[in-house]
Amino acid sequence: MNDNPTTGTARFTGTMFERGDEGYENARVGRVFHSRYPHRFPPAVLIAETENDIVEGVRLAKERGWKVGMRSGGHSFPVWGVRDDALLIDLGGYKEISFDEDTGIASVTPSVQGGSELGVYLEQFRRFFPGGPCPTVGIGGFLLQGGMGWNHRGWGWASEQVVAIDVVTADGNLVRADAHQNSDLFWASRGAGPGFCGAITRFHLQTRPLPKALTGTMQVYPVERYAEILEWLGDAQKDIAPSVHLVAVAMNPQFDIPGHEGGYVFAVWGLAFCDTKEEAEAALAPLASAPYLEHALMVNNAQPTTMKREYEFVDVTHPKGLRYRVESAWLEGPYDEIAAAARTLVMDRPSSEPGHTFFQFTLPHDGPDQAMSMLTDVMVGAYIIYGDEAADETYRQWSLGAMKPLEPFTKGQYWGDSDQEHRRVKCLTDDAWERLKAIRAERDPAGVFVDYLAGVGGYQNVNEWETA
Repeated sequence: MNDNPTTGTARFTGTMFERGDEGYENARVGRVFHSRYPHRFPPAVLIAETENDIVEGVRLAKERGWKVGMRSGGHSFPVWGVRDDALLIDLGGYKEISFDEDTGIASVTPSVQGGSELGVYLEQFRRFFPGGPCPTVGIGGFLLQGGMGWNHRGWGWASEQVVAIDVVTADGNLVRADAHQNSDLFWASRGAGPGFCGAITRFHLQTRPLPKALTGTMQVYPVERYAEILEWLGDAQKDIAPSVHLVAVAMNPQFDIPGHEGGYVFAVWGLAFCDTKEEAEAALAPLASAPYLEHALMVNNAQPTTMKREYEFVDVTHPKGLRYRVESAWLEGPYDEIAAAARTLVMDRPSSEPGHTFFQFTLPHDGPDQAMSMLTDVMVGAYIIYGDEAADETYRQWSLGAMKPLEPFTKGQYWGDSDQEHRRVKCLTDDAWERLKAIRAERDPAGVFVDYLAGVGGYQNVNEWETA
């Protein structure tokens, strides 16, 4: 670490580590959630502690001829912000939350964790914000990706509840962006993903009342039954209330199931965000009368629960410090054909670690005009979780092969479960992509902020199998 004023580090409240300094390597990857660290080495890492640190970091990068990469929560699987030619501004030391009881708006810095920090803070006001189901995900990257959070099925993207952002632009100025001022940046911030042309210092979020009768259903089946269950759910979910967060998942359970001797199972998980027991039971009733219940290994229908308990369940299925290979796809087509195409993802899992393949259901809705506009009625996501670095290529090849049968049904994928260096897939609609390119060209013509992390030729928002 160099404190010579001529280097620029004296202008920060936080600490800047240049490559070669003691502490640089921990600053580079110490807050990365998984252990599949990238072989990319920024010229420096700034551990920001204040909003002014972010402003001055952007300005210093411009002076040095560096680009700027950002890190909020550290959950990005490709580790988007760590680049060879960019100052990494790490926001882990910059955490602030405030709440306006008159408007219900929470103002939150990007590295604040949606569940374990923002959710806990809002409980005192009996308010709720649908952050990522994994409690330690920072809201910054989550919201830039659109935010596929709690009850995405009924409430839509979490980014739809962003009412304003504070952002450092490519010229080093701090501005407010909302529907009325700097509206182009506001539009882009809600779904542009890791290529957003600015450094957001604060999100202003519309919260909602905390549900008074959170109620969950969990049904667990032999994994061999997955196809018939998925096919039934695809049609039945249209009649399940929009208050129900609905997921079907092939998982290696981290809890005991009577009569189950180990290995993968297929579970149906419904979580009703309701205010009364009667409302919740009615919302979950279709699951309680599913035609395949006789095959269940375990059934817990309409049980009272808490957000703390639900966060803990998700957290245990995403262990920190292991290696992750992830894939996803927005799917459209007959569910029997989708189920058949997903057989390898569900039935031929290559790791005995607590990985999973999930199908998350959505309903159509009229959301606001924002960059994130990619949506179908179901998304599949696959998490391969393992500990051996030597298995990296094996699991990379397995995931490519497992996703291939789904290509005829794939419209795109979700930013949060993607790796464009590994596999090129659309994350935005064509119209949104063209609009976003124009905004980036106007707002950041010199490319101060890092571009999308992608393979040869850069990110093009294409499904690679359609361009061959």
